[in-house]
Amino acid sequence: RCLAAMSDEEEFAESPLEGSDEDEAGADATQEADEDDNEDLPPNPLTEEHIKEGISLLCKVGNGISHAYVKLDVRDKQVTEINILNCYVHLRYVDVSENMLRDVSPLNNLTHLLTLKAENNLLQSIQLSPLPYLQSASFAHNRISTLEGFAQPLLEKLNVSFNHLTDVSGLQSEKVPNLHLLELRGNRLESLETVRLPTLKKLYAVGGFECWVLDLRRVVF
Repeated sequence: RCLAAMSDEEEFAESPLEGSDEDEAGADATQEADEDDNEDLPPNPLTEEHIKEGISLLCKVGNGISHAYVKLDVRDKQVTEINILNCYVHLRYVDVSENMLRDVSPLNNLTHLLTLKAENNLLQSIQLSPLPYLQSASFAHNRISTLEGFAQPLLEKLNVSFNHLTDVSGLQSEKVPNLHLLELRGNRLESLETVRLPTLKKLYAVGGFECWVLDLRRVVF
């Protein structure tokens, strides 16, 4: 049996709502990185060698007779695509942060995925189909400008801090019915009036030099 309560998985940092130098520096760094990464990048796909180095956590799968590795950490490999992962259907914990990815749709085949980290990439949108067990996802420090169409039925934690969001109207309660924690710090938010998430318990949202101090009883219905 897999002892996969994932005590070693870090939860999103629950930092105060007040604006900070770190928030402003993070937003500036994201903007500078965007400018540097506008040009076309030479292809650098994720390889079997990368996977061998980063795969771990052997667990029982399927009927309990077979075993497979279910955790993959391929941070900071400078890869531009992860198409090879669509064959690794037993993965449950995936970290593809600090790469140069513009597309995470190969992960759509990973129907057992529980946690996903795709921070510090070049994503402009989140191209994920609904995954039946995904509970925690972080897309911080990308170039995401919309959450339109984003739907994950069991998702509890979502971090989209330090992106290009001006509103969150695309995030709809019927598509994320179990969302408890939402991080929006370091975006270009003009308002939080579009937040309509009845299950939300914690919301972190510092936009630019403005600090949005939230009364969830007013903004969440």
